Amino acid sequence: MARALIVGCGCRGRELGRLLAGGGWAVRGTTRDPERAAGIEAAGIEAAVADPDRVGTVLDHVADVAIVCWLLGSARGEPGAVAALHGPRLERLLEELVDTPVRGVAYEAAGTVEAGSLEAGEKALAAARERWRIPYALIRAEPGDPDAWARDAEAAVAGLVG
Repeated sequence: MARALIVGCGCRGRELGRLLAGGGWAVRGTTRDPERAAGIEAAGIEAAVADPDRVGTVLDHVADVAIVCWLLGSARGEPGAVAALHGPRLERLLEELVDTPVRGVAYEAAGTVEAGSLEAGEKALAAARERWRIPYALIRAEPGDPDAWARDAEAAVAGLVG
């Protein structure tokens, strides 16, 4: 059974987790807020407290994971911190994934985050593929259309293992 780690397991992440679990995946989802873990568990997803701004806390949960889903296209917070999630934090994560069982990254490349940040994320992924051969897939569907987004996200994950 393959396992996915959903980083940013809010509403869309929980929907993706339900779809993956329905397809036989084991799914773990992260939240920065321990009080939100119960909502993740209620969706049938193993909850993990981790902060993508502190990459080490995310890496603590990849030991048995095949695919990481970086669902931060609509992350909120101070603009510099949000931009860092798609630049330096994502780059650091990718660098560390080389020595883990992770075999691919699904990246949310649409959302409310500034377009330049999302482009930086895509560049980081392309560089990681070139340098370390880390496969990735982009989730390009707009989050405002939840059904289309969920289909696109599920297809992105499936494409990484198929």
